[in-house]
Amino acid sequence: MTPFLAEFLGTALVILLGNGVVANVVLTGTKGNGGGWMVITTAWALAVFVGVVVSAPYSGAHLNPAVTIALAISGKFEWTQVPIYMLAQMLGAMLGSLLVWVKYKDHFLATDDKGLKLAVFSTGPAIRNTFSNLTSEIIGSFVLLFVIFYFTTAEIAATKTPVGLGSLGAIPVMFLVWAIGLSLGGTTGYAINPVRDLGPRIMHSILPISGKGSSDWSYSWIPVIGPMIGASLAAFLYIALN
Repeated sequence: MTPFLAEFLGTALVILLGNGVVANVVLTGTKGNGGGWMVITTAWALAVFVGVVVSAPYSGAHLNPAVTIALAISGKFEWTQVPIYMLAQMLGAMLGSLLVWVKYKDHFLATDDKGLKLAVFSTGPAIRNTFSNLTSEIIGSFVLLFVIFYFTTAEIAATKTPVGLGSLGAIPVMFLVWAIGLSLGGTTGYAINPVRDLGPRIMHSILPISGKGSSDWSYSWIPVIGPMIGASLAAFLYIALN
């Protein structure tokens, strides 16, 4: 297992299970149809848990270009490795969303609503307002990365005394993603990860999905730029405080 393969497989698992729960909740005729926001946020958190468990020993389990960039800004990751990790993450996200389509193909055919079909692949705003939507992604991603920095440190600064989380673990990240989804996710669907949105959106645009409608490219930059800004701000604040 190489870091590239770990990021690829870990991200693919996150998207397979994360977008999979959206398909299960919103597509016509599934056993989980109408399950609601609690089901979606819980499964997304568990999806991140699975991806981290698989990839952490080999790549550190970034699974998100915003995480990779923030760690590089803070000096915790080599800049030369950033493009490699980002490519693996993008390809993994595309594979994960492809597998969701294969798994739920009959239910895509049974679903008439174009918006629901797109929702399986990518995020979208509850109320479309560019400034508010971008701000929502910035805030959610800032919380994600700022807290992750303290998971990684996990020591009392004055004495360098470990307090139980010496490295980034799957369980605390799972609860963090769950909290963000429940508290901050309702405005935009909380991408908080550029490839989580862009990779599947690309797949939505190229897959032969009957009656799929637009891929909403006019919105697509927000879940890419927003997480990058939020993650970078978190890194700079972490540097300033430590």
